[in-house]
Amino acid sequence: MNMNQVIEFIKSDRLKEKPDLESLGFGKHFTDHMFILDYNKVQGWHSPRIVPFEPLVLSPSAMVFHYGQAIFEGLKAYKTNDGRTLLFRPDKNIERLNRSCERMCIPPIDPDLVLEAIVRLVEVERDWIPNKEGTSLYIRPFIIATEPYLGVRPASEYKFMIILSPVGAYYSGRQLVPVKIYVEDEYVRAVPGGVGHVKTSGNYAASLYAQKKAEELGYDQVLWLDGKENKYVEEVGSMNIFFKINGEVYTPKLNGSILSGITRDSVIQLVKDWGVPVHEERIAIEDIFNAYKNGELEEVFGTGTAAVISPVGELKWNEHKMLLNNSETGEFSKKLYETITNIQYGKAEDKFGWTKEV
Repeated sequence: MNMNQVIEFIKSDRLKEKPDLESLGFGKHFTDHMFILDYNKVQGWHSPRIVPFEPLVLSPSAMVFHYGQAIFEGLKAYKTNDGRTLLFRPDKNIERLNRSCERMCIPPIDPDLVLEAIVRLVEVERDWIPNKEGTSLYIRPFIIATEPYLGVRPASEYKFMIILSPVGAYYSGRQLVPVKIYVEDEYVRAVPGGVGHVKTSGNYAASLYAQKKAEELGYDQVLWLDGKENKYVEEVGSMNIFFKINGEVYTPKLNGSILSGITRDSVIQLVKDWGVPVHEERIAIEDIFNAYKNGELEEVFGTGTAAVISPVGELKWNEHKMLLNNSETGEFSKKLYETITNIQYGKAEDKFGWTKEV
């Protein structure tokens, strides 16, 4: 794209009524406008525009439908008490977007353009950012292969889009309520050398069957084990996972089949700043169970953009049920949640330089 080309803005002539803040949910409501950028081999990425939110028109032969070339990101905009709008570490999401592009054979996008598009769209939709505690404006950038062609190869045409959604708590109106996690011991999410480390849509489609099984058993999420030996902890369906054992924090190391979460990285930096030892290593689920039996497993929590921190109240592995903190939120999880969200909402000093004002 020629960076002298400006982002066109076509204002919607039919603005929607804003949803009730008490019943936002997650990912159910969408704002009045969206951003679109097209790609072809002649023009490269071109025609940046903000247009009314509306259905797409795609050929039934668009390659995304047949071969799954699709990636996405997720970040949020937050309204501060003094009326400012803050983004949280958008540079990291943009870096990860381009890593996903590389792995999925999608042309990379200029990071400055992506950031400009996010900022401009959030500016246009500023009135959609909810100001009730715990709410935010979810930002979903994504890329799909649009070339009309049936054949297994990288597409030559794409759309990069950004849509926005005002959201409440990720877990059905609850915030920082411990979740129940089912450790999956039959199906696997990803394998080394695969695409588990990128945010491609197929990863999530492959996880649905095990997630459905977990829900039928009364659990909120699945904790995946490694795809080779089925013994090492990897990640939860929508979160990275952490364990606090004997006053120290452990999380699976990035190994090519685990997503490099932005909140994961933030938690690691925070915990180190607090002087608490952090270990990124291979963690066997059996070792977690032994720590639980020995009374050494103090807290378990997940991290992710959607929920920020999700304390875990129960882990079920095979016939073993590990009940944690009487299914109550631990003090460490609570401190992490409050520290990160206070930075996100501009209530605390941002000593790490994580926020960007819109």
